[in-house]
Order: sequence, then structure tokens, then C-alpha cells
Amino acid sequence: MKKSLISASIASVLTLASFGALADGPNFYGRLDLSVTNSDKGLTTQNGKEGTVLENNFSLLGVKGSEKIADGIDVVYQMEFQVENTAGYEKDGKDYVFKARNTFLGLKTAAGTVLVGRNDTVFKQAEGGVDLFGNSNADIDRLVGGQTRSADGIWYYSPKIADLVTINATYLLEDNQFDKNGNKIDEEQYAFSATLGDKKFKAQNYYVAAAYNKGISGIDAYRGVAQVKLGDFKVGGLFQNSESVVDGSEDGNTYFVNVAYNLNGVNLKAEYGKDEAGFGKYSQLANNGTDIDTQVITVGADYRVAKSTLVYGHYAMYEGDYKNAGGVTVDLEDDDVFTVGVRYDF
Repeated sequence: MKKSLISASIASVLTLASFGALADGPNFYGRLDLSVTNSDKGLTTQNGKEGTVLENNFSLLGVKGSEKIADGIDVVYQMEFQVENTAGYEKDGKDYVFKARNTFLGLKTAAGTVLVGRNDTVFKQAEGGVDLFGNSNADIDRLVGGQTRSADGIWYYSPKIADLVTINATYLLEDNQFDKNGNKIDEEQYAFSATLGDKKFKAQNYYVAAAYNKGISGIDAYRGVAQVKLGDFKVGGLFQNSESVVDGSEDGNTYFVNVAYNLNGVNLKAEYGKDEAGFGKYSQLANNGTDIDTQVITVGADYRVAKSTLVYGHYAMYEGDYKNAGGVTVDLEDDDVFTVGVRYDF
């Protein structure tokens, strides 16, 4: 009996050791991100509430990893879920705690990586690190469209060519795509991008990207992104042209420029954004008006008190106007937003 138990234990250990040699993971990870925000109108907060509120900034749980299944072929996988630790998100009159994020299965080879499932489009990913206030009420998606996480799609990422350039693509399966009213979308939806440099500034001190979006989120768009690290400074910008796929009546440009400065570990940040297209969360308040003109000025700072813990704060000022059907200029409600928060990663 004892010999059987010993043999079984040895076999189990050898099996686990063998799997560990072939697999990277599964690795469990997560993030808790909470902030206290005061907003005049609640037009840009995560929960759409004005006054002083708690905001959940995309707290999440996930598992990811890879496993070698043959020489030169690895299976890669990720399952990630948003966790609502405030009031949750509402759908069909119900309050939900969990929400799907990037979740996919794929293969990695010398020719590149192919993923199938739900993921940020390569058009969105082309932003690199230029979104200084990402995942907050000052995210660039308040003004710019195409910041989309799509399901039922296929993604391709090329290997890094000359340790410098990558070519990427997203294709959404047509028969799986429906609009918010439940109507089937018959047009093809896809995106391409090319990136140059390193968005984390480890291999190179610059990052440049160009991307095109066809039909995803109801727009045709192209964007260019550039960011450079100069000593303790990071300077970046984004330009995007967007047009509605419905009839082309809505189109325009969006610009962002920003700068960050590392002052003894305190990351000081400032950003200016301007939108004339009307596809962002704040800009959409123009209600299909014309001559849309919205802008935001954001200043803030963050400081990492430990490898796992980041404290941050920012002030954002939104304002804009548009012309209604009668050609009369209408001012959008200004929204002054002040936020302080903490993020913990594990």
C-alpha cells in the first residue's frame, strides 16, 4: 500500500514537472482600481453620476498562459473579467458584478500569433502608451471613437521584424455581428495596424503607429500615434479621422497632445484633446448635431508607492458646442472633474 502511494506521488510530481517545463502558466492576476471623484455633471464618470462618487476603474481578474504543443508551436490563452466593486453595471434591469474583457485562445509560431475570441482591436491597441489617463474618466475615449473591444473575431500579430516593426490585423466574423438594435451587420468589419519601436521604451526610446478601422463600432477611421522618451520626459500625440459608416454625414478629426515628466518618482502629466467628429463618450452628447467642437484639458500626477500599488489624481475640464438641426449653436454642458484614486495589481 505504501509503495503504491509512493509510486503515485512520484508519478504526480513527474507529471507536474513535465507540464511546468512545457507550459508558462496558468498565471492568475488581477487589479483593484478605485477612485473618489467629484464631477459637476457626471457626463464623463464611469457610472454617469454627478457630485462626489466612488468610481470603479475597470478592476479585473484574469488567468493567462501558454503551452508548447509541438516544436515551434505554442497554445496561448487568456480569460479576463471586469469586476464591479461599486454598484455594478446594469443590463436588462439587472445589476451584474462580472463583465467580459479580453478572452481568447490562440497559436504562436515563428510566423506570428493568431488569436480567436474577444479582444481589443488592433486599431485601439495602436494607441500604445499615449493614453496617459487611460481607464479613467479622462480616457481618450471621451473624445475619440474606435476604442473598441470586439468579440467573435480573429487577430493576427506578426513577429517583430528587425526587432522593430510589427504588422497586425483584426477581422470580425460577419455572421456574428449585430448592431445595438439587434440588426445583423452585413458589411465586413476589420482593422489593420503597423507599429514601429517600443511602447514601453525598453528596446527603443520611441513608438510610432499607423492604423485603419473599417466599420467596427460604426465608423471608418485612420489614426497615427507617436510618442518619444527624452530623458525624464515623455511627449506624445494622436491624430484620428473618423467617418460614420451609415451615410458619411458625420466625420471629422480628433487630436491629442500630451507630456509626462518624472520628478523623483512622481509622474507629472498634462494633456490637451480636441474633437470635431463626435464619436467619443462626451462628444456624442451633441446628439447627431453638426460642426461638433469639444475639447478637454487634463492635468494630473501618479506615484508608485510599491511595485504593486499606484496612487494618482487628476483634474479634467470638458467643454464644447455643436449646431442643431436648425443651424443654431448649442453649448454642451461643461464638466469639471476632480479624481483621486489608488490601484493595486497582483
